[in-house]
Amino acid sequence: MTEHAHHALAAALLPLVGGPGNVTSVAHCMTRLRLGLADRGRVDEEALRALPGVLGVVDDDTYQIVLGPGTVARVAPEFEALLAPGPDGGLAARGERLRQERRARNATPLKLALRRVANVFVPLIPALIGCGVLAGVNGLLVNAGLLPGLTPALAAISSAFMSLIAVFVGHDTAKEFGGTPVLGGAVAAVVVFPGVAKVTAFGLPLAPGQGGVLGALAAALLGTWVEKRCRNRVPATLDVLLTPTVTVLVAGLATLYGLMYAAGAVSAAIGTAADWLLTTTGALAGLLLGGLFLPLVMLGLHQALIPVHATLIDEQGSTVLLPVLAMAGAGQVGAALAVYVRLRHDTSLRTTIRSALPAGLLGVGEPLIYGVSLPLGRPFLTACLGGAAGGAFLGGFAMLGQPVGATAIGPSGWALFPLLAGERGLAATAAVYAGGLLTGYAAGFAATYAFGLRKA
Repeated sequence: MTEHAHHALAAALLPLVGGPGNVTSVAHCMTRLRLGLADRGRVDEEALRALPGVLGVVDDDTYQIVLGPGTVARVAPEFEALLAPGPDGGLAARGERLRQERRARNATPLKLALRRVANVFVPLIPALIGCGVLAGVNGLLVNAGLLPGLTPALAAISSAFMSLIAVFVGHDTAKEFGGTPVLGGAVAAVVVFPGVAKVTAFGLPLAPGQGGVLGALAAALLGTWVEKRCRNRVPATLDVLLTPTVTVLVAGLATLYGLMYAAGAVSAAIGTAADWLLTTTGALAGLLLGGLFLPLVMLGLHQALIPVHATLIDEQGSTVLLPVLAMAGAGQVGAALAVYVRLRHDTSLRTTIRSALPAGLLGVGEPLIYGVSLPLGRPFLTACLGGAAGGAFLGGFAMLGQPVGATAIGPSGWALFPLLAGERGLAATAAVYAGGLLTGYAAGFAATYAFGLRKA
């Protein structure tokens, strides 16, 4: 789409969601335009779904319009530019007020907490993808003995972000939970500072990076808590001096003498548990993980797994869970292909499948979920069966000593191939992953073709 087309799509969306006065907030993730709306009854959902470029809608704590990767990042600023501030404090003020009211009414504490933690990590995904792909390319060049003058530079570029990811996590944590972002980053930086190697507590030495992203998250949360209490107690004339100092000191000491040890133990436990899950229960674990992931995507809760993936990458260099969960997308693709074959006379649905299938092959499942399988009902369930079959395939190979990992978090499907990592080399790892995708495609197709659609 051109810049003009992005503007035209934004302009077409606005009246269908009730106009500027009905929009209270605008944000976006990798695939969805997320809107806060004052009155959802003013949304023309039927026309919205029929609008070219819209792949689906989700009515959740925010009203979410699925536009697909790349497109949403270009449409969101065009959409926001069409909104004029209102007389009651502007878009941001109205949006925050109504968003808090809606969350208080509709969100359970656990669901809200998971989403807030996910909000910390979602902005980091583009950098994780970019650095992960570069790391994979660099690994191929090193193994092949090519471009030896360039590979050290690629290693530095691809590794720099991961070495400092704790700082970014701290910054985003403070921002999400109401603290000063730079103070959150400052406290979290303690986790990765090389000088912590000289610190000992309770007779145990510290290691730079101990606790990883979980330690950074905990440190920034504590820092935000300390900062808020300081601001309520410190005189205004001394606030600019005392509050940052006390925040960094208290949270920093607690991080060094407690949080890094605790978070390090939790991080190690997550890695051990993930390895045990796939190498011991293998096919069963893969079946359950692959089969249950689509419902998490449907609810938007899949992003709560990002901290787990980030911890595994930080601890072990790759996450063995992501490729297994990616099989859910394969089941979805297989189910959509079966619908396409069976419903030969439904031109509208077949057009939707053709437009959404490329994104599905790259692991972006929302267009097929909300445009095809979920509205039809049964194909959503048979897509889950396809994901379970693909997950069982990868889990079975993990039990045989060939686990498949991913060096970064991002879209799955075919897009995951450059990010794969395994103990027996890239070729063997890619072959196992490809086998899982083919199994998911085939099982999703067969289940949907056999009993995923009602007989006419």
